[in-house]
Amino acid sequence: QVQLVESGGGLVQPGGSLRLSCAASGFTLDYYAIGWFRQAPGKERKGVSCISSSDGSTYYADSVKGRFTISRDNAKNTVYLQMNSLKPEDTAVYYCATDGFSRRCDEVTDRYWGQGTQVTVSS
Repeated sequence: QVQLVESGGGLVQPGGSLRLSCAASGFTLDYYAIGWFRQAPGKERKGVSCISSSDGSTYYADSVKGRFTISRDNAKNTVYLQMNSLKPEDTAVYYCATDGFSRRCDEVTDRYWGQGTQVTVSS
């Protein structure tokens, strides 16, 4: 069974940092592109970042570029999202997702995704 489990969210003050983890089971995560998405209440889910398995390329939404860093630990079958200089606008439920097939970020879909982890940025 394919599973993705996000963790690491919480309440943080503006300017603070969090490190989110996405642990995969049922497949070897490093074979596929993995994306991070976020969704605020009443809004559609939006892509935040992605890491490709084809060449390791990374991609970021303009809103998080320079503040967030995506990485993977193949030995732990886990992808991370390091979030620095957090802003209230970053408040959302964060999800990791993959389709278990695509290796490139420009073609991966969110067929499989976890339950999400809440990130709240507030003073």
